[in-house]
Amino acid sequence: MSLRDLAARIESWHALPADALGDEARAAFDRLMTALESGEVRAAEPGPDGWKVNTWVKKGILLGFRLGHLVETPPAGPLRFFDNDTFLPRQLSVADGVRLIPGGSAIRSGAHVARGVVVVPPAYVNVGAYVGEGSMVDSHALVGSCAQVGRRVHLSAGAMIGGVLEPVGAMPVIIEDEVLVGGNCGVYEGTQVGRRAVLGSGVILTGSVTVYDLPRRTTYRRAGEQPLRIPEGAVVVQGSRRSADPFAEKHGISLYTPVIVKYRDERTDASTALEEALR
Repeated sequence: MSLRDLAARIESWHALPADALGDEARAAFDRLMTALESGEVRAAEPGPDGWKVNTWVKKGILLGFRLGHLVETPPAGPLRFFDNDTFLPRQLSVADGVRLIPGGSAIRSGAHVARGVVVVPPAYVNVGAYVGEGSMVDSHALVGSCAQVGRRVHLSAGAMIGGVLEPVGAMPVIIEDEVLVGGNCGVYEGTQVGRRAVLGSGVILTGSVTVYDLPRRTTYRRAGEQPLRIPEGAVVVQGSRRSADPFAEKHGISLYTPVIVKYRDERTDASTALEEALR
């Protein structure tokens, strides 16, 4: 079945109730999961005009929730788990070239994890996510549903990359190539992080924040359907700004805001050399 035919069939089945779905719909869903895992298709992909959402892929993933039924997964020692049979954990092999280190991590079916990726426990990669070659998903990190993570990205311990499955037209979180995401960062709906950017520990990015760019004397925020985009090579840290509210001024209250303090240079690259060595 060609991808064009697959997309058309999923579009038609997505509009039907669960009791109208049969073996053909399940076969199409299984084909989609295989294509997602291989990287043949993606929930979003880059193009000449920027990133584009593949809504039919997200519809296909949602279709799987209606097609599946609850089953017991293979036991993990004394532990028992239960999930839809359409979204059981991926079964990797040595041939996949992924270092899935023992200790409680999981990669859900329908996620693409490329060769050379390291997953440090406990970590989780959800359905529809894409993790590019040579990236590291460190301890307690999450790659949410449909999130797109590029090549040679380091998601440090406790980093949360949010999932955006619904609405189907919403752009998932994008982390482009060679980004360093510091410990306990959160990158959520409505955000794209440009290539080679560095997010300092604890930075939170969402579509509702304003980012202040000190070197370029400008600000960035989401505008309508356009996501908040962190420029390539930006170094972002936690910052604060005074609130103009009289009560806040009286009590000296400031609000959190992300701040770009510089752009990546040779010195910044030297400071991340240790991260490269650990991959």
